[in-house]
Amino acid sequence: MANFEAYQEYQRIEDFEEDSPPGEEDLLVHVPEGLKDSWHHIKNLDNFFTRIYHFHQKNGFACMMLSEFFELIQFLFVVTFTTFLFNCVEYDVLFANRAVNHTGPGQNPLDRNKVTLPDAILPSQQCTQSIQENSWIIFLLIMAAIFWIYRLVKVFCNVLSYWEIRQFYIKALKITMDELCNFTWQEVQDRLISLQREQQMCIHKKELTELDIYHRILRFKNYMVAMVNKSLLPVQLQLPLLGNVVFLTQGLKYNFELILFWGPGSLFQNKWNLHPKYKRAGNRLELAQQLSRVILMMGLANLLLCPFILVWQVLYAFFSYTEVIRREPGSLGARRWSLYGRLYLRHFNELDHELHGRLGRGYKPTSKYMNSFTSPLLTVMAKNVAFFSGSVLAVLIALTVYDEDVLTVQHILTAITVLGVVITITRSFIPDEHMVWCPEQLLQCVLAHIHYMPDHWRGNANKSETRDEVAQLFQYKAVFILEELLSPIVTPFILIFLLRNKSLEIIDFFRNFTVEVVGVGDICSFAQMDIRRHGNPMWMSEGQTEASVYQQAENGKTELSLMHFTIKNPRWQPPQESSVFISHLKEKVHHDAQGGPSTQLLLSEAPLCSSLLSNESASGVRNPEDHPDNVLASVLAHPVLTASGLPGRDRHFHPPSTAASAAASVLASLSTSQLPHASRSRSHGLLPFSTHPESTMYRSDRTVIDSMSNSDSRIRSNALLSEFASAEMSLHAIYMHEVHQQSSQPQRTSGQWQNPVPMRDLHTNTGFQAHSGLAASGSMPTTLHLGGWREEEEEDEGEQEINSGSTPEQGTRSSC
Repeated sequence: MANFEAYQEYQRIEDFEEDSPPGEEDLLVHVPEGLKDSWHHIKNLDNFFTRIYHFHQKNGFACMMLSEFFELIQFLFVVTFTTFLFNCVEYDVLFANRAVNHTGPGQNPLDRNKVTLPDAILPSQQCTQSIQENSWIIFLLIMAAIFWIYRLVKVFCNVLSYWEIRQFYIKALKITMDELCNFTWQEVQDRLISLQREQQMCIHKKELTELDIYHRILRFKNYMVAMVNKSLLPVQLQLPLLGNVVFLTQGLKYNFELILFWGPGSLFQNKWNLHPKYKRAGNRLELAQQLSRVILMMGLANLLLCPFILVWQVLYAFFSYTEVIRREPGSLGARRWSLYGRLYLRHFNELDHELHGRLGRGYKPTSKYMNSFTSPLLTVMAKNVAFFSGSVLAVLIALTVYDEDVLTVQHILTAITVLGVVITITRSFIPDEHMVWCPEQLLQCVLAHIHYMPDHWRGNANKSETRDEVAQLFQYKAVFILEELLSPIVTPFILIFLLRNKSLEIIDFFRNFTVEVVGVGDICSFAQMDIRRHGNPMWMSEGQTEASVYQQAENGKTELSLMHFTIKNPRWQPPQESSVFISHLKEKVHHDAQGGPSTQLLLSEAPLCSSLLSNESASGVRNPEDHPDNVLASVLAHPVLTASGLPGRDRHFHPPSTAASAAASVLASLSTSQLPHASRSRSHGLLPFSTHPESTMYRSDRTVIDSMSNSDSRIRSNALLSEFASAEMSLHAIYMHEVHQQSSQPQRTSGQWQNPVPMRDLHTNTGFQAHSGLAASGSMPTTLHLGGWREEEEEDEGEQEINSGSTPEQGTRSSC
């Protein structure tokens, strides 16, 4: 990444303090009466569109304000209850280290030495005096009170701002609060685009596009995704004994954003414009030194506040996870997508609910892959520890059942609890005796949902190095908690000693990869998904890109992000270069499908096959919502067999084929299953089988949808189309990765790999555009609570179980 100056800078238009282009200050626009005072020429459209999105994802005004209110109460409870436990409880009495003698008229002599809860609580006057004598407690209470008041003011401002958004939904978008949960984000977005033509919320241009709205909402997140993609942020650490460790916490990410985007001394002068001085290469060294000083001051501030943040982290973790660990000790052994994984796997222009839904669908296959790695030595030890612990626990439980007075014995309840925890933990290290060892197929299934995978994982799925790298993206919850607890200590050192050394690279990055778009402002150039500027020739864009190695996005992120955005937003009209790439992709899909396995063979096991390839109604389909999973599962399951030339169900041997040709066959066959009356208003995309939410997509669903009411039909159709869009993207991810592997590795003259057809050799039909998939479902994004790092629950519902072959003999471990 040296010689950044050598690369030609992107052309820019002049900067303006106002969020409006030159010559439009006196522009006359017709605005309907009653609406022009509220939503005409909104200055900060970034904030406005973001609030509209959050309002939809958080289910409206009542849910949002109730959540804000309970966050305030939660913070107040943690501070008050912690102060009470430290100053108002007499623990000598509570632990029976000091005798208590109850005397008085009518007192039962047998109860005179019995300790009650009020005996262990100090009187209010003594408790107050204890707090007043501790200056450290008083200081912490003052700091907590200041922060709580700040949060109270912020909640009050949010009430006012989101009440305005509520009125906007009702009056402008014509969506009542009762109907809000029935609308997908794409439907809300369509109404926003239509409203722009009438009211001119943005006066930059008469019409907004889906990409304009995404750029407004994801302006800073796209920069973060790009910096992680180019390995610019110092989140990978080389530690003694531990090797390569990825460390990215909520606190560290917050500091990155504070320094770069919206804090004092940040690179942006407002929400939508990079400061002009950072766009010029002449004073890059001076600007790097200035940024280095800002990072140093921020690191010192973190170091100063480290004790207070650490205390809060410990208290919040204790109150949040103690009960969960007591109830489900194995929960710490569960996994979650790491914060680094969310940035690494995120597409450009991918909203939170789209990312969470995609990673949620990949949760189960990734868990299966990680659980397929076991240590034989650890398994033997775990079995024996579980046996001894279980034996002692069984005796204690039997004695308790025989006589409940056994529970009064000192520490007997503690022993039972600890033994139960030990058994639960040890059982997590004992693998399923019926498990089938299929790492390559499991990793292929993981790829179908996460869409990104380093090249060196291919063929090395059974190696521990690959597992360790997957673990950086898919970490244990216990590791997540530990990292967040260590974050206040580690963050200052990362800022001072690592991020400061990246100052010059950061300045060059923002200068080289920032473009100004009329109607949007300054955005990350990668977010434009421009194949010509940021495409990679090894990812099916050969002959279409002019990007140097420095300008190319890594791991095919530009190409995959373009596919994803096109599928999720079928009405969007891509630029000329993107349209050419999409047309070439479709041509290659159909070309590879001709030499691929039979679609009937691939989908013969899936219930959806008959509904896609025949004219029968859905009366024989038990659960239409499972269709997308059946399509994807059938493709993932069959290439392993067909690639080896094994006989299919018709007992005829088939020629070897790749996963790419298998995916291409299914994608090509799906393009012929569209209804004759389906809407063809959207003229671009990858395949024509995805249509508008209001239109019926498959013949097999006509009977089901016609039997429902209009409202139920729209909701059901939207959900089904959204799942098919996700399945379509998964198939294209598999296909593109396979083609990339074929083009980057030496070709085999015979065997599994086929000679790929270069994109430039295909017939180019620049005027051709096809339909694509629909939008993702509206799963809610998890917000940052007062705790600062409440974990985001993984969405793992709706995932198709993967058949891994015949069941091995009991006690054995089979391999695919």
